[in-house]
Amino acid sequence: MPELLIEFFSEEIPARMQARAADDLKRLVTEKLAANGLSFDTAEAHSTPRRLALVIDGLPERTADVREEKKGPRVGSPEQAVAGFLKSAGLTSLDQCEQRDTGKGVFYFAVAEKKGRATAEVLAEIIPAVMGDFPWPKSMRWGTGTVRWVRPLHSIIALFGGAVLEGSFDLGGAQGKLAFGNSTRGHRFLSPDAFTVTDFADYKAKLRAAHVVLDRAERKAKIKADAEALAAQEGLTLSPDDGLLEEVAGLVEWPVALVGTIDEKFMDVPSEVLITSMRTHQKYFALLDKAGTMAPRFVVVANTVTADGGKAIVAGNERVLRARLSDAKFFWDQDRKTKLEDRVSKLGAITFHAKLGTVAEKVTRVQVLAAEIARAIGADADAATRAALLSKADLVTEVVGEFPEVQGIMGRYYALGEGENPAVAEAIAEHYKPLGPSDSCPTAPVSVAVALADKLDTLVGFFAIDEKPTGSKDPYALRRAALGIIRLILENGLRLNLTQLFKAAHGAYTVGGFAAADGVATDLMAFFADRLKVTLRDQGVRHDLVDAVFALGGEDDLVRLLARVKALQTFVGSEEGANLLAAYKRASNIVRIEEKKDGKAYDQPVDPALLTLAEEKDLYGALSAAGETARPLLAQEDFTGTMAALARLRGPVDAFFDKVTVNAEQADLRANRLRLLSQIRATLNAVADFSRIEG
Repeated sequence: MPELLIEFFSEEIPARMQARAADDLKRLVTEKLAANGLSFDTAEAHSTPRRLALVIDGLPERTADVREEKKGPRVGSPEQAVAGFLKSAGLTSLDQCEQRDTGKGVFYFAVAEKKGRATAEVLAEIIPAVMGDFPWPKSMRWGTGTVRWVRPLHSIIALFGGAVLEGSFDLGGAQGKLAFGNSTRGHRFLSPDAFTVTDFADYKAKLRAAHVVLDRAERKAKIKADAEALAAQEGLTLSPDDGLLEEVAGLVEWPVALVGTIDEKFMDVPSEVLITSMRTHQKYFALLDKAGTMAPRFVVVANTVTADGGKAIVAGNERVLRARLSDAKFFWDQDRKTKLEDRVSKLGAITFHAKLGTVAEKVTRVQVLAAEIARAIGADADAATRAALLSKADLVTEVVGEFPEVQGIMGRYYALGEGENPAVAEAIAEHYKPLGPSDSCPTAPVSVAVALADKLDTLVGFFAIDEKPTGSKDPYALRRAALGIIRLILENGLRLNLTQLFKAAHGAYTVGGFAAADGVATDLMAFFADRLKVTLRDQGVRHDLVDAVFALGGEDDLVRLLARVKALQTFVGSEEGANLLAAYKRASNIVRIEEKKDGKAYDQPVDPALLTLAEEKDLYGALSAAGETARPLLAQEDFTGTMAALARLRGPVDAFFDKVTVNAEQADLRANRLRLLSQIRATLNAVADFSRIEG
């Protein structure tokens, strides 16, 4: 079956847009193929700095013939209804309709036979439509054209079965139309001449011959392998940087890795600054020695092959890097002339948020909260207070002003250089952590206290002014802050009362216009419940079990909550637990229905004197025993033992439903048995709200 090959050849596409653009091209084309009834076997998209390409294999020569039927009004319907039907079906008389007996009467049916079209004809319409719908994050017009594209377009390959599709893309204005063709160009400098292609295999092979590696994954693999090989020749290793690798793969079509040297005079600058400068401004890879320390070497990936083996390229990049690092070293030397503590007052000139005050005011609040948390978790409260005071001071340093990515990290260097307590210095560096699911989580007590205080202050403040995340929008990264708090608590096993901390953070604010502390705490606990589901889902914990425990109310100790949830998951995953859950739902449904019918509740104590059958007596005794056993176990936080006590209810519950008629004729027996069923519900709900558990 024929193959479709599309290529949009243009000026350089920004590296960050390429992979997404390839996915969008594949999605838009395949969606339009499906809308036109065209199936295919495979679809594969590619991107390089100057081209987007798509190959689709297994397309038919023609679209299928289609028979469309439209049901109309009943025969004998008013003339107005019939006329409306004919108009909607594009018909002029009832003679063009069929009459069918549907079993519910005789109705008119409009039947249209649509012959299939040549696929090439459909594709010639699809490609311009896709180009017009393309969702570039940023686009431009050029020359006299009116159409927008990411960068000026030069040519369009559109081949179906080896033949050029008849069509074009209108650029608008005086530029006119860019006709579909079968030619493209290779590397801008190494192979700039145009060449024609016949199919995807020919296209890919000729691109490689023209110094273009089409496959993005192949370019990435080559860059990494070549860089690692060069590092090994120097007795070094490549510093892992997947983000930089992804970006560089979007900057080159023919990657050539080269090694350069960093002047020794810059090596006393913190490695984080050097690496940030190299990767941000120059896209260089850092190299490490055997101890994992940054070496005075870097890898630059060129997009060309030179006669001198890249010597001139390396020399030029070393020269540019010296200028960059000279600035960094100057900033580093200047910053160390002023102590961090002397910079704190300057934070008053930085607005944290218009309604929440300055960064200096935030620091004051975090100091108080960090000390309180430190005392609660057994950390040094004085060290936590000191770390909180200095935590944001590096924001007004020259290095962080130039490289915001190293905030906190630079604070640690400055603090250590000034002789601060190492625990204080580490807390300054780690108080932003964890920044995401792949980021490390602080474990040092002082660091944990300050990191928690900083995030709690942010969350409480924004919730108090009703700046909560909505849908996909979270401009202040509050979801990330909540997930960070959850990780800090769970990974360090901290026994903290979140509600009290929310209120303490709320009380530290002195600005007006805030929502009440109780309301903020309630909203935040609901927010944390949702975030906890996200965290636990990755650990294989069901979301409904988290709901079941949170529904009890008053549970804001995340460590205890997690232990309860995990014990509950083990319980409902067992045969006894699954059967008891089913019995709970059965009992709850019966009680709910009867309470609604009778207009009264059946949550009163069971009357033992009205228990006439052995099965109901056994159930009553088992419920009493389970409650007596479970209460002290719950108090001891032995949730596994509690679940085991509940599991012993399965036999008596099963026997009760097998042998006992709940809706007895005698009113007093019926009411007492409903109260017994209600007691099943109450006993299990002491552990979790079983009504929230699915299945």
